[in-house]
Amino acid sequence: MKQTPSRHTDFVIERAFAVAPASVFRAWSDPQAKRRWSDCHAEHTTEYSLDFRPFGHETHHVTHPDGRVQQIEKVFFEIVEARRIVFAYDVRLDARRLSVSLVTVEFFAVPRGTRMVYTEQLAYLDGHEDRAERLRGTEEGLDRLQLDLSRL
Repeated sequence: MKQTPSRHTDFVIERAFAVAPASVFRAWSDPQAKRRWSDCHAEHTTEYSLDFRPFGHETHHVTHPDGRVQQIEKVFFEIVEARRIVFAYDVRLDARRLSVSLVTVEFFAVPRGTRMVYTEQLAYLDGHEDRAERLRGTEEGLDRLQLDLSRL
């Protein structure tokens, strides 16, 4: 059996918000707020939970119309109120692990609100690679976060 090497990549997304770091942080820590902006398959989500604390988990399961089941499991390692969140997550499709990521989200107070820096380091497994799609999906989620926070 031929072994396919893991592939590694990363990306950084910066966003500016016209609200204080505490408000942006709250959008990450409150289960209802988080689901509003981060759920890219809301109409097909079969399970969602958020236990936002160090070593707590976030679970997101989706059953797609074609029957495929996507599972995202996160574990939080560091949470510093209104400053930083560090978590890892994996993505599985029909029980096949596609990737594992380490993410750091940092919040910086600036004169007109918050500068948020999202850094993701990815390990793609067994030939899977979707960097452009992952980047686009993350940006779309952060667009929804921007819209959600603009309503405050």
